[in-house]
Amino acid sequence: MAPKHNNMVFDSHFHKDWQRFVKTWFNQAGKKKTRRTRRLTKAAAIAPRPVAGLLRPVVHCQTIRYNARVRAGRGFTLDELKAAGINRKQALSIGISVDHRRKNRSQESLQANVLRLKEYKSRLILFPRKASKPKKGDSSQAEMDVATQLSGPVLPIKQMWSDTTARVITDEEKKQSAFQTARMYRANTKLVGVREKRAKEAAEDDGLGVKKKKK
Repeated sequence: MAPKHNNMVFDSHFHKDWQRFVKTWFNQAGKKKTRRTRRLTKAAAIAPRPVAGLLRPVVHCQTIRYNARVRAGRGFTLDELKAAGINRKQALSIGISVDHRRKNRSQESLQANVLRLKEYKSRLILFPRKASKPKKGDSSQAEMDVATQLSGPVLPIKQMWSDTTARVITDEEKKQSAFQTARMYRANTKLVGVREKRAKEAAEDDGLGVKKKKK
């Protein structure tokens, strides 16, 4: 396009050695085949275990913008494994990831992951280490015959959207104050130690309303 109006005059450089900076991608088809071959080799090496790897917990994303979404976490907490009746050392041997650093901040997340572990255990087909000496808890021969390798994700995570619709605010809700409620909870949390100290001192009184003198 020809320049228009009272703008800066173009100072274009068209004499660059542009052929030195051209990148080619002729090995795209070959790389695609290599990746596919590696995937198949890895799947055959870990068979009959799932191709996706270990079972991951359901956790919420960070920050107020994304915390309504859920995603796969690093590993299950020790409390979740204990509630599901799974030993932490046994968990890794049966394809369950463990994260001893993560903590359960709510009862809902704990119950959700406990149910996830129990569903995984109900579907699990456990092969014995030695076919000639099966141990307690190993699957039967009939179950092992029908076992197939899972190619997709282990227990896919589904987003939990609430089915809330717009409605009229009630008179009882108008009387409540979210600011006052949050302020009271903050004050109660802050004054726990002071109130416990006062209750302990009151219990040490001699019943006459006079506190004992400290030596």
